[in-house]
Amino acid sequence: MKKSFLYFFLFLIVNRSAAQSSKLESSAKSPDMPAFSITKAPDSTRFERASLQKNKDVIIMVFSPDCEHCQLKIKEIMAHYNLFKNTQIVMVSNLGYLYVKKFYQEFKLAKYPNIVMGMDYKYQLGSFFNIASVPTLFLYNKKGKFVKTFDRNVPVQTIAKSL
Repeated sequence: MKKSFLYFFLFLIVNRSAAQSSKLESSAKSPDMPAFSITKAPDSTRFERASLQKNKDVIIMVFSPDCEHCQLKIKEIMAHYNLFKNTQIVMVSNLGYLYVKKFYQEFKLAKYPNIVMGMDYKYQLGSFFNIASVPTLFLYNKKGKFVKTFDRNVPVQTIAKSL
């Protein structure tokens, strides 16, 4: 009985590890940027993939306003803004719109014209990317083709070098 439990437990660990690595690589299976539609903070307007500026690299950052890692990541991006001033950053959360709006205001993101933040009511991007943890960043080149995925504590310098 103990051996059966041990084998089952090991199977779960191996299966979970494989699932997490494949989740991060899900974008590589679909090289084109997914369609999406979010409700922007702070004005509740719609923002879609077609709204993106042409010929700019794009970072889609799936985050949660109450996540400390997410808060640290946006602070780090703001501190090294010069690395991303020519990159469009789309921050998306499925947490309630009021939380997203509060995050937007608290971090004074209106000062950064290339950062768009919004609520993904349908969880389109979270489902497409099969999100396991936040923040997770998905990089796309100027042609809208997938480049790389980063999660959690990757330094912004590493992210910028990948664009």
